[in-house]
Amino acid sequence: MWCGHTGHRSIRPNRKRIRNVTKFLLAVHVLAAIVAIGPVTVAASMLPVAARRAQAASPDASSLATVRLLHRICRVYAVIALTVPVFGFATASSLGVLGDTWLIVSIVLTAVAAAVLALLVLPRQDALLAQLDAGSPPVERSTTVRLAMLTGVFNLLWAAVTVLMIIRPGSTTGA
Repeated sequence: MWCGHTGHRSIRPNRKRIRNVTKFLLAVHVLAAIVAIGPVTVAASMLPVAARRAQAASPDASSLATVRLLHRICRVYAVIALTVPVFGFATASSLGVLGDTWLIVSIVLTAVAAAVLALLVLPRQDALLAQLDAGSPPVERSTTVRLAMLTGVFNLLWAAVTVLMIIRPGSTTGA
């Protein structure tokens, strides 16, 4: 933007450019959440059932391969999911909402969900897979039930974060 006859550019930031950057960051944040967290929630939810089926079918290469694949999806996409909070912070900063209560609650819930996944779900999946690979002793049903419960907690935390991101209390969008 040009200021009068002096020929000097204004130091005021280009609001249109800032809005475009914010839109880009928000789009990447949402896409990363869909592409990275979606597969983790689905694969983690399927793994306990697949493990029970593999155990019931006297673990063969095919049934164990399914459990291994689901576990690999969880591990790989959990790492990719680290981009979600990175772009989330960038978006929040661009929007100027870093101190908003809804965002702080979302950050805390995201951290708890990440901890549940990293400290409870993935290690239990590792142990379950090792037990299936060894072939004995048989996997106890309580093991898969606990894993399914922890996975459910992880999924509920992400559902709460998603709802907060959509509703955004105090938002100017009218939602």
